[in-house]
Amino acid sequence: MHITTILVNDVPKVAVRPNDRKDLGRFLRNGHKYLSGGASEVVVSHRDADEQEAARWQSALQLHTAWGGSEDTFFGIPL
Repeated sequence: MHITTILVNDVPKVAVRPNDRKDLGRFLRNGHKYLSGGASEVVVSHRDADEQEAARWQSALQLHTAWGGSEDTFFGIPL
């Protein structure tokens, strides 16, 4: 899958790279409390990351792999 931006009330919050749609759905369900900050009236959605968001994700991945981390274990970053 592509790098995806998670939005909360149309504000970009997280850039992630899920393995597939099932992985993305699981993150949206399980991460809803984190993403919403505990607020009950929020809309969580997603879209393909724009160039700047994708570049930030790539930069964070490079840092992750520089210390010996695996690309397979890197999921995303807060924006």
